[in-house]
Amino acid sequence: MRLLELEDPGWVEFVRGRPEATLFHHPAWARLLVDCYGYRAMALALTDGAGAVTAGLPVVEVSRPLGQRRWVSLPFTDYCPPLAAQREPELVEELAALTRARAVRALELRAPVADHAGIQLRSAHVRHELALTDDITVTWAGLFKNHRRNVRLAERGGVRIARGSSAADMETFYRLHLRTRRRLGVPIQPRRFFRLLLERVVAPGLGFVLTAYSGDTPIAAAIFGSWNGTLIYKYSARDERFAKLDANYLLIWTAIRIASENGCHTVDLGRSDLEQAPLRGFKNGWGALEKPLAYSWIANRPIKPSSRKFQQMMGKVIRNSAPWMCRTVGELFYRYAG
Repeated sequence: MRLLELEDPGWVEFVRGRPEATLFHHPAWARLLVDCYGYRAMALALTDGAGAVTAGLPVVEVSRPLGQRRWVSLPFTDYCPPLAAQREPELVEELAALTRARAVRALELRAPVADHAGIQLRSAHVRHELALTDDITVTWAGLFKNHRRNVRLAERGGVRIARGSSAADMETFYRLHLRTRRRLGVPIQPRRFFRLLLERVVAPGLGFVLTAYSGDTPIAAAIFGSWNGTLIYKYSARDERFAKLDANYLLIWTAIRIASENGCHTVDLGRSDLEQAPLRGFKNGWGALEKPLAYSWIANRPIKPSSRKFQQMMGKVIRNSAPWMCRTVGELFYRYAG
C-alpha cells in the first residue's frame, strides 16, 4: 500500500485508464474539496512489482473539532467505489491494516466492498443509474408516461433551457440554490465552493450548468459533471413559484439528450434515502435502474448513525430566518457535514 499525492502521474494514469472511473475518482473532484474545506487528500494505492498502480481509491482526511481523524472516500460524494477489480479483497485487507497503523478512527467507503472481518455495512440509500443507448428514441420510450407528459408540458409552456459554463451561469444557479435550500431547511455550501466548482470542474469541460427560463426569468437550474462516459446529476434548484411549469423535467431530459449525443453510456442520477419515496419515484421515472447502496466502514468500534435532532432543529431555524442564516450556517459547519 502506498500513499500518493492526487496529482501523482502514476495515480492519474491509472484513473484515466479505468473504464468504471467517474468524475468522483478524477483528481479534480477531491482537490476541489480540499481547497474549499481545508481537508487533506491522498490516493491509497496498491502497486505491482514495477511500481505501477493496480488498485486504489481517493481519500480525504476529515477532522471534527476535538474529534479523532477519519478518512472518507469521498465526502459530499454519493458513490465512489474503489478501483480494484480482482484485487479488491487484497485492497480491503491493506486498508484495514493501514487504518490501524495510522490510528485513524474510521475509514468510510462510499460503496459496498469485499467481505472482510473488519467491515461494517450500513444500507440506508439507493442509487439510480440510467443506461443509455445510441438511439435517443429508445431512452425516451423508457421514461414513465408522467415524465414524458411533463416534459411536453414544459415545452408547450415556453420553458427554455440554456447550457452554460460562465460565472454568470453559476451565480444564477447559486441564487436558485439558496432559495431551495432555505425552503428545505438545509444549509447551503459556502460560496467559495461554487467558485471553485466553476474553476476546477465546469471551466475545464468536466461539467456544465443547465438553466431553465420562463421568458427572461430563471426558474430552475442544475449542475452536471461529465467524464469518462458518465454524466452525473449533482446539484439542482428551482423557484417554487413556477413549479407548475415543470421546468425541472425538461431540464433533466435536456441533460440526458446531451449525454447521449456526446457518447455517454450512463447517467448517474445520484442517491436517495430509503424513506424518500417521492424522490425515488422521480428518479426512477427516467428509466433508471434503482440499486441498493450500502456504505462500508473500517473501524475499531461500531459505527453509530448520526443523530438527526440537531439537523431538525437547525432546519426549523433556517426555514424561518432570512437567507443570511442559511449562508452563515453553511460557512461555519458545512465542512463537517460530508
